[in-house]
Amino acid sequence: MIEAARSFLWRHARVLEQRRFSFLFDGGAAEPVVTAVAAYRNDDGGFGHALEPDGRGPSSQPLHTYTAVRLGNEVGDDRFAAGAADFLASVANPDGGVPNCLGTARDHPRAPWWQVSADSDLLMTALAAGELHRAGVEHEWLDRASAFCRQRIDALGKSHPYEANACAQFLQHAPDRSWAEAAAARLGDLVREQGLVDLGEGKAPEGYSAGETHKPHHYAATPDSIARGWFSDDELARDLDELVAARQDDGGWTFPWPVWTPVTEFEWRPIVTIEALLTLRAYGRIS
Repeated sequence: MIEAARSFLWRHARVLEQRRFSFLFDGGAAEPVVTAVAAYRNDDGGFGHALEPDGRGPSSQPLHTYTAVRLGNEVGDDRFAAGAADFLASVANPDGGVPNCLGTARDHPRAPWWQVSADSDLLMTALAAGELHRAGVEHEWLDRASAFCRQRIDALGKSHPYEANACAQFLQHAPDRSWAEAAAARLGDLVREQGLVDLGEGKAPEGYSAGETHKPHHYAATPDSIARGWFSDDELARDLDELVAARQDDGGWTFPWPVWTPVTEFEWRPIVTIEALLTLRAYGRIS
């Protein structure tokens, strides 16, 4: 499975994903990954240039910046984290929340779901704050962002899969562990009650493309995920069986959301392939 994925990445992946695969599965060095990520960095400390494939413009955006910090964390390098926190602080609202897509993206190609807004967004703030906590950052904005996330999560009555998953990622790294664990239990109940997880039905939530669902492994990518307790052993085992079976004939995995411009298919597939392999390895399905 890994050999087939390696061949797939050599044929289709960006240098970033090739270097990341080398680090994760072939004992490669971390520095080439960091160097590849640095190519997407802007002078304001944020990241752009389609690091996250659906935002094609050069401007620094919160989602690109979160992605950069996450990739640094993955290889054990936090050199981008402090600058990322400064950038996020510069675009944050008074309540500590950051928008999902800044107005600087307006004049550049982007996916239809990259909607410019000045509103504080729980999904984006939770993702960014969680990764900065994971990196061990101490920053005035991170304190405000964490308070924003805590208030919004405590008040959450209705959600959607991407937001719920972002909240779970924040709770994974939130400093107040007793609160995070209690909040995660409530969030897991909400996810199941509102049908925000696909347990084999294959029905996408309202507003999503056919087949665009979140499965148990999306919430609990590793056995130590805070969301692991949301699912029974049988539910997770069936889901992992389906993940193995979803591998394509070319050795890679694919994704269920729309391809709005051709290049994104070739950039997203190596990313989701690496994520699939990491999940299968974490659960002992591959060595």
